[in-house]
Amino acid sequence: MSRRCAVCGKGSLRAVSRVKLRGKYNPTAIRRQYPNLQQATHPQTGRKIKVCAKCLKNLPRLKQAK
Repeated sequence: MSRRCAVCGKGSLRAVSRVKLRGKYNPTAIRRQYPNLQQATHPQTGRKIKVCAKCLKNLPRLKQAK
């Protein structure tokens, strides 16, 4: 499975932290920031899916709406 939210599709980002030393920026590596994925059960199907923490808070609302 990919590191992507099954509800909203949130995925990884590329991030650069620049360090300034004596008036010049040193080259730094590009790193990846991943979403906070958790396993939860889908309200309708009952299968386990990976969802981000923001969507995990809204899963009870999805159950009430259906």
